[in-house]
Amino acid sequence: MGGVSLFHSPETARKGTWLLGLGWALALGIVLFRHPPSSPELLLIAILAGGAIGVFSGLRTGAVGVPAMIAFQHGAGGLASFDIAYHEIVRPGDDWTTLAEGAAVLAIIFGAVTFTGSLVAAGKLARKIRQQPVFLPGHAVILLGLLVLAVLLGVFAALHRGMPVGVSSATALMVICLLLGVIFTIRVGGADMPIVISFFNATAGIAASFLGIVVGNYALIGGGAAVAASGSMLTIVMLRAINRSLLAVFSGIRPSIAEATNPVEERVSLETGGTEGPPFGQAIAALKRAKDVIIAPGYGMALSEAQEQVHSLESWLEERGARVRYAIHPVAGRMPGHMNVVLAEVDVGYDKLFEMEAINDDFKRADLAIVVGACDVVNPAASTRQGTPISGMPILKVHEANTVIVLNYDEKPGFSGVENPLYQMKHVITVWGDAKANLNALFSSLQD
Repeated sequence: MGGVSLFHSPETARKGTWLLGLGWALALGIVLFRHPPSSPELLLIAILAGGAIGVFSGLRTGAVGVPAMIAFQHGAGGLASFDIAYHEIVRPGDDWTTLAEGAAVLAIIFGAVTFTGSLVAAGKLARKIRQQPVFLPGHAVILLGLLVLAVLLGVFAALHRGMPVGVSSATALMVICLLLGVIFTIRVGGADMPIVISFFNATAGIAASFLGIVVGNYALIGGGAAVAASGSMLTIVMLRAINRSLLAVFSGIRPSIAEATNPVEERVSLETGGTEGPPFGQAIAALKRAKDVIIAPGYGMALSEAQEQVHSLESWLEERGARVRYAIHPVAGRMPGHMNVVLAEVDVGYDKLFEMEAINDDFKRADLAIVVGACDVVNPAASTRQGTPISGMPILKVHEANTVIVLNYDEKPGFSGVENPLYQMKHVITVWGDAKANLNALFSSLQD
């Protein structure tokens, strides 16, 4: 509990991580002391090998790769749960209760689906798998059929536990659930990966909790339940942030885009008189005048690794007496809190990071908003057009600022596929291209 309490503050979160790690190490030591393993040398080799892989992968993974690594770790938790549950249910023995048998079946189902589903999510996050949803012919029917088959196999495996037919049923159940995880996840688009990560966080906890019932470990039951609860709460928060249901996310179905019903009024900045003229010159002039600046970072900033340049621009603005803050949308990155991690990597002060609800009303009083690699989360069409994938989604209201500078790769729509009317507004300065390169060029010009 002490380690968890330290997570309440960014300044103490690192200490909390170390304290929790120490706690888990002590717990493992106590378990091994009370229940000595039959082959301690094999256990030691496994611990050292797993620890080495974890340290190596952690050191090699940058802030951009954290979401994929987290998704993979959830999958690893699911793998451990369904693997142990499978070996327990196929092991002969007469000391099992109906509760333990049911828990073993559920641990296999949740663990296997979590494992392969998380691998698909990690692949999409790492851009090893296509970002667009993949639909199979009769996708929903296939999912329903696999789910019904999994339930029937699970019942059969539990009723004939330890027998050859029960072993075959449990093996078939495992294979079916591994396939189910893939088919369940492939029709989710890359933009919805934050929801998928949170969801599989919860299912990994559920699988671990059911495994705790199987092996009679109360700590595993409690720990798994806590992970399941926190993952569920986080999923709900993320769904509210994008104003969608879990069914809509996992169905992968996007509504057709309708025409605008209440277009955002195009405004001419009183300071710049629009975006006429070279965009670099317009941007430099706006930056030199700015006194109240709000930066809206997006996943494109992380991809171009432009966070250091953004931080340098922030420092330059502050040296000239400007107030600079960051507006963080809940789904700006590829996992909850991803933008915070990316910015913390270059030592952006935590006191400058504001959640959407805390800063949205301030855009109308800001004389400059800077968008870096963000599209859907700043798209006014979310509140002005009906029937689009982002309709009703709360956005960062950058369009309400007096002047807006957009540093995006191009003017193409984001993952949602919805055109962004922000780019056409008269008080918006668009600087297309790699954000890192353009920020370097702007910063050089500012220092001349």
